[in-house]
Amino acid sequence: MSTNTQIFYHIVFSTKYRERTLHADGRPALFRYITAILKNKKCHMYRINGVEDHLHMLMDLHPSTSLSDLIKDIKLASSKFIKENKLFPSFGGWQDGYGAFTCSYREKDALIAYVNNQERHHQKKSSMEEFIEFLNDAGVEYDEKYLG
Repeated sequence: MSTNTQIFYHIVFSTKYRERTLHADGRPALFRYITAILKNKKCHMYRINGVEDHLHMLMDLHPSTSLSDLIKDIKLASSKFIKENKLFPSFGGWQDGYGAFTCSYREKDALIAYVNNQERHHQKKSSMEEFIEFLNDAGVEYDEKYLG
């Protein structure tokens, strides 16, 4: 019997201290690099985007892959890539932790559009406001002192 899954995750994580270091001109290279990491792990990236202080990924997780290990690998490898390529000179690393929200196949297109329009969304609300909204909508308990 084969294994058949469909596990969509909307992943959100930010720069250390939410510093605004991910400048627009370097983001495409970073996004291509992270997408290649997912491909090597047999995961599929539907959309990646972000703004200066955080990024969003809508991805499908392969059943043999641990989400926490994947995010750790992405953060470590992309930090090294950023530093080696001097992509964002003032980048100080990624925050500890991340947000991971499952979503259904029916929500996929709307989430792709949401991730695609990050610049517009953040004209109206901060990344922290957005993240707290995600947590509240998903019913996730949290302590605000660990969100910064």
